[in-house]
Amino acid sequence: MPAPSLMSPMTERKFRRAAARRRNTPASRQRAVSAQARRPLSSAPLLPVPRRQRPLGPMSRRALRRLRGEQRGQEPLGPDALHFVLRDDDDAEEEGPKRGPGGRRPRDAGKEGVRVNNRFELSNASGKLRRKKKKQKNKRSAAGAPENGLEDIDRILERIEDGSGSRPLGPPPLSSKKHVLYVEHRHLNPDTELKRYFGARAVLGEQRPRQRQRVYPKCTWLTTAKSTWPRYTKPGLSMRLLQSRKGLSCFAFEHNEEYQQTQLRFLSAVESMEPNNIVVLLQTSPYHVDSLLQLSDACRFQEDQEMARDLVERALYSMECAFHPLFSLTSGTCRLDYRRPENRSFYLALYKQMSFLEKRGCPRTALEYCKLILSLEPDEDPLCMLLLIDHLALRARNYEYLIRLFQEWEAHRNLSQLPNFAFSVPLAYFLLSQQADLPEQELTCAREKASLLLRQALTMFPGVLMPLLGYCSVRPDATVTCHHFFGPEAEISQPPALSQLVSLYLGRSHFLWKEPATISWLEETVREVLQAVDAGDPAVEACESRRKVLYQRAPRNIHRHVILSEIKEAVAALPPDVSSQPVLGFDPLPPVDTIYSYVRPERLSPVSHGNTIALFFRSLLPNYTMEGERPEDGGAEGLDHQQGLNRLMLAVRDMMANFHFHDLEAPREDHPEGDGEWD
Repeated sequence: MPAPSLMSPMTERKFRRAAARRRNTPASRQRAVSAQARRPLSSAPLLPVPRRQRPLGPMSRRALRRLRGEQRGQEPLGPDALHFVLRDDDDAEEEGPKRGPGGRRPRDAGKEGVRVNNRFELSNASGKLRRKKKKQKNKRSAAGAPENGLEDIDRILERIEDGSGSRPLGPPPLSSKKHVLYVEHRHLNPDTELKRYFGARAVLGEQRPRQRQRVYPKCTWLTTAKSTWPRYTKPGLSMRLLQSRKGLSCFAFEHNEEYQQTQLRFLSAVESMEPNNIVVLLQTSPYHVDSLLQLSDACRFQEDQEMARDLVERALYSMECAFHPLFSLTSGTCRLDYRRPENRSFYLALYKQMSFLEKRGCPRTALEYCKLILSLEPDEDPLCMLLLIDHLALRARNYEYLIRLFQEWEAHRNLSQLPNFAFSVPLAYFLLSQQADLPEQELTCAREKASLLLRQALTMFPGVLMPLLGYCSVRPDATVTCHHFFGPEAEISQPPALSQLVSLYLGRSHFLWKEPATISWLEETVREVLQAVDAGDPAVEACESRRKVLYQRAPRNIHRHVILSEIKEAVAALPPDVSSQPVLGFDPLPPVDTIYSYVRPERLSPVSHGNTIALFFRSLLPNYTMEGERPEDGGAEGLDHQQGLNRLMLAVRDMMANFHFHDLEAPREDHPEGDGEWD
């Protein structure tokens, strides 16, 4: 079947007429006759010509390709087109180059063959060559030919693999594994996970008509720009490379002078405790990151989750547009120092987006965001993501990743000393042993490993069992409740820092233990632990001594994580010195050793100017500020003084308008004899 023509019918007719005119010249007839004499009989087929015209010989291959609309290299491969032929060295010497009629060498004899990368095409082509050689020379036997041909094919395939550098099939070596904090771009998009649940038509059905309404300056990975957002203009946020050492690159966000002034106005708006001031600020600076995050918290408190999530996505878009060209989200080798206030906004925006994704039902995407936050500063872990990554891995059913993280980091991070890892890792092994697609030996090994790790966890943290059973609505056996090891004393005697970690884990992950199979496995393991305790296992005393030494006081990053988690049980367990501090939503518990790139100018104290009335009204009305108070004018001269009094009167009118006087005569109607009792 001829190949379909790529030219229009009119162009093809014009080309045919031009070719016919060229063939009608005497010189072309002479060349056609000479070419016909030189060609073998099995030449290319002639084109159909009209009956009136006399056939003048075959056309050239280029003209045939043009008439058929084909390109060079699209013609079917013949048996002589392969670059390598399957023949022995003695056969090659005997055959020699083939020559056409008249002792001349054919045109295609010296051309280089076409390389074939498909192994199946190699096998088919080699079979055709063997059949052709068998017809030309009857040197090989019928039984030996296939074996020798298969050996030649194996040698060719080995040569191709050596040249391409491909490795043999099998499990990859340990050196070729990706980093444990490696982030995949496709998992940063929640639509990828939602498409797997509901299909692409349900997820992208409404987005496709709106894709080309507005052109945005940059394609981003963390968020997708929306047409409802204001037009993006650079707000003055940028990123610079600080240093590169030992394969790690340290970056930092920077604020230009315009952004610094916007940041100072934002701090004043936060002190006013009025969200409308932040809304006014966003009207002039729609991509100011801290304003977007603070207003997102206000919307979330008012149950407007959609607007809160949209503001966080806009903040992420603003920061991603300011990335350095060398900053990578996926490599796991880029660092951002949390001690710099400019970098904290990126941490908090990622954390808030991760929380929204988890509530939205995208735990796999939330796990990828958690790995991204942890990779920015894994040693210090300023937001303590190690208290959350196990929960997200279990929710995403990525048990292998959790087990791998525990195996690689246990030696230098002591993950088993955290209650969440001590109980999540055996749960991951147990859930892995429940999968039916694994071999029986692996299932048995995973079950035994899960039971061993759970016994160690219950021995180290006995105060977890009774609250966990209470969350799961399970009434324990009398032998468990009456035993001194798991009784109320176990929960009361643990240090406050450990109680905070236990409350955080149970408040977040208790529902993962509610499955009947999991409860039965937990019951069996608890009985084994009680038998070991009654037998006087020395590991029980060792764990008790370690609990008293290790959990004296929780570090600051754990307190910061508890505040961001908003889990009531964990927040209630915060120490008084932390709970009494003012917590700002855009910067919760800043580090003590903060590195400032610019400092906010100190506000003048009203007491220093002797303005007691302004101090009194400022204590009543946080919005009231006497802008006329400046060092150069003293706040008490001329027009500035009059403007300050006018603002004071407006504030007084506002305060008086909010007063409501109750009717004092009403109680007398209800109790007409109430006043006469004391006479």
